[in-house]
Amino acid sequence: MEAPAPRNQGERIDRPSHLDITVTSPEQMTELGRQLAKLLRAGDLVMLSGELGAGKTTLTRGLGEGLGVRGAVTSPTFVIARVHPSLGDGPPLVHVDAYRLGGGLDEMEDLDLDVSLPESVIVVEWGEGKVEELTDERLQVVIHRAVGDTDDDVRHVTLTGLGERWAAADLSGLGA
Repeated sequence: MEAPAPRNQGERIDRPSHLDITVTSPEQMTELGRQLAKLLRAGDLVMLSGELGAGKTTLTRGLGEGLGVRGAVTSPTFVIARVHPSLGDGPPLVHVDAYRLGGGLDEMEDLDLDVSLPESVIVVEWGEGKVEELTDERLQVVIHRAVGDTDDDVRHVTLTGLGERWAAADLSGLGA
């Protein structure tokens, strides 16, 4: 087997890291958030997408627990964004729901996400086409669920890390 070619110093890594997970209960979704929080640090942008009721806020609740932030993590649909300060020395969690926002980053400018990003973990629900300009390095989480009249709790979660920050991240421990 041939050894990989050495990387040039300063060379940008753009290959995404990727993981697919099946979650079978809201408790498992919360636990996935707790485990994912162990990988997060200030400056991280996490974009969540999925159907209504897929579990985006449940995952974010687990992130908040894992990050050790103050306040109950609830859907910020009507307030657009909530800031949860850290109870320790970790970063605050900024939880944004962009569902009702039609425009791109310009419409979200009043939220000052670009100012908050370096010292916070920012989680944006429904952020596709709206916040990608904040950073090339982000974790995209897509949650699929059965649609229609069903009480099925099974969710298929796809995590894709983009940029150099996530190229070296080991997502495999999240599926254990």
